[in-house]
Amino acid sequence: MFILLNIDCAKSLPCTHFLRVWTDSMTLDNSPQANEINNGLDDFWMPFTANRQFKARPRLLESAAGMYFTSSDGRKVLDGTAGLWCCNAGHGRREITEAVSRQIAKLDFAPTFQMGHPLPFELASRLAEIAPAGLNKLFFTNSGSESVDTALKIALAYQRAIGQGTRTRLIGRELGYHGVGFGGISVGGMVNNRRAFPVQLPGSITCRTPWTSRATPSAAACHGSASRRPTNWSAWSPCTAPKTSPR
Repeated sequence: MFILLNIDCAKSLPCTHFLRVWTDSMTLDNSPQANEINNGLDDFWMPFTANRQFKARPRLLESAAGMYFTSSDGRKVLDGTAGLWCCNAGHGRREITEAVSRQIAKLDFAPTFQMGHPLPFELASRLAEIAPAGLNKLFFTNSGSESVDTALKIALAYQRAIGQGTRTRLIGRELGYHGVGFGGISVGGMVNNRRAFPVQLPGSITCRTPWTSRATPSAAACHGSASRRPTNWSAWSPCTAPKTSPR
C-alpha cells in the first residue's frame, strides 16, 4: 500500500523518495498492451510533472473507492490529497453519484450572465449563514487559481470604486502558493512557478516569511522586483515597501 500526500515534490525529499520507491518497485511490462498504453501518453502535457520520466515509466490510476485509488497494476493507494483537494468526501460515494446524476439529467448547466437557476442562490445563502459575520456575498469560480485571480480583481476594483484607485499594491509571502494564474504567481512565493514568466502583475511585493529563532529574533522583510531587492534585510521593517517605489 502507498500513500499520496500533499507535499511540494519540487523541494521535498520525502515526496521525491516516495515516487522513486513506487517507480522502482514496479515491474516493467513489455507486453503489447503495455506498450500501446505507453505510446498513447505523449499527447497529454501533464502539469507539475517531469513528463519524459513519467511517460517512460508511468504510474496510472484506474479507479477509486472511498479513500483509495487502484493503480493499473492492482495496488491500493491511499489518497491523502483528496484527488487534488477536490474529493474530500471520498471517491465513489453513492449519494453523491446519485445526486449529480439526477441534476445532470434535469439541468446540466445554466448560464449566470443575465440568467440564473435557483440552486446557486440557495447554495450562496446557506454558505453565507455559516460564514463569519460580514462575509455575505458569494462569487463562484471553477478552481483555486481562478478564485485567487478573481479575488485580486475584486480587491483592485473595490479600491477604485471607493475613490482610491491608486492603491494597487498586492502583497504575498515567500513560499506562498496561490495557484498558477498570472495573478497567483505574482503574489505567490514559489519562485519556480514564475521563473519562465518575466511579465507579472505590476506592484506585487513578496514578503519574507516571518519566523523567529535565537539567532534571528525577526527575519521578516519585503522585496519588490529583483532590481529593488535590498541586500541589507535588517534595515527594513517587516513588509515595508521601498521608498523609491511608486505607491
